[in-house]
Amino acid sequence: MDVVCVAGARPNFMKVAPVLAALEQTGATVRLCHTGQHYDAEMSDTFFADLRLRRPDVSFGVGPGTAAEQTGAVMVAFERLLRDHPTDVVVVVGDVTSTMACALVAAKAGVLVAHVEAGLRSRDWSMPEEVNRVVTDRVSDLLLAPSADAVANLLAEGARPDQVHLVGNVMVDTLLGHLDEALARPLPEGLAPGGYGVVTLHRPSNVDDAAGLATMLGALGEVATQLPLVFPCHPRTRKVLEGIELPPGLELLPPLGYVAFLGLQARAALVLTDSGGVQEETTVLGVPCLTLRDSTERPVTVTEGTNRVVGTDPTAIVEAALDALANPPPARRPAGWDGRAGERIASVIDEVWRGRASWPRPTASP
Repeated sequence: MDVVCVAGARPNFMKVAPVLAALEQTGATVRLCHTGQHYDAEMSDTFFADLRLRRPDVSFGVGPGTAAEQTGAVMVAFERLLRDHPTDVVVVVGDVTSTMACALVAAKAGVLVAHVEAGLRSRDWSMPEEVNRVVTDRVSDLLLAPSADAVANLLAEGARPDQVHLVGNVMVDTLLGHLDEALARPLPEGLAPGGYGVVTLHRPSNVDDAAGLATMLGALGEVATQLPLVFPCHPRTRKVLEGIELPPGLELLPPLGYVAFLGLQARAALVLTDSGGVQEETTVLGVPCLTLRDSTERPVTVTEGTNRVVGTDPTAIVEAALDALANPPPARRPAGWDGRAGERIASVIDEVWRGRASWPRPTASP
């Protein structure tokens, strides 16, 4: 079995590493394709080093651009790859532009497509990632779901039961595999375990408008009067922050590698974020998390984890933060978030391939 695993942006690296390793254990020939959607070394190269992920077999280096420009560039390059190097299975992970683009190309080429992290839904069509999720799931053959709610979403949308597999959360594999190392890393100067909070913001709806971002920073400043906050800053966010005065108690940090950021989260008293992956990580770590968005595609982190969706209203953010500090939620971990999702994913792909050399394409619901 010849497999191509696709990674394109920072969240993909944590998801693809355990899948790639587990597939190799089945005896498959596995190639790693890096589309280069994240092109900054701080957002890409350091993650390969931290995760001990082997260098990509092929890199497209598509770089910056609009969603349409990136989608087109990835599709052209990936089509060429499949034409020049025929493969049996394409594995795509997550919900970034590269995920959708490569799934579309593979489906049109008649290659079996496996989507890791299938079935997540925010039902917020203003999020580009929601479009990517739905399109990717619709053209994929194997839908590898991280949680029971994702399975329910897929079946409700007409996916065949034999396509859908509950495999657990592959990001947890990576987290648990690196947690001891992360906890051994020293914290940034001046920080003590339990004595600070962490902020991450990168979604366009939160950071592209300078006035709106300044308003949110004001709320964070109020929280910082009770708990110092550190803000590892995404490159797109840092550009907007130029010229905005930061409130006292909020300290900007450069982008952090995976292990360093994991150690920072694990010892925080509170995390405020708009990242889906951070919602999952804090749930596993048992750290209170406030999601600064109006929706989440990971509701299991609310119903079975430590996350709370609070929106972007400054008053609501401050009130929720103070409540979380006074009344931390109990630590809970969803079923299947046990560090073995990669093994289950590889097993499903291997069994399907061995049993059905010609996997039937999804058909329209009756």
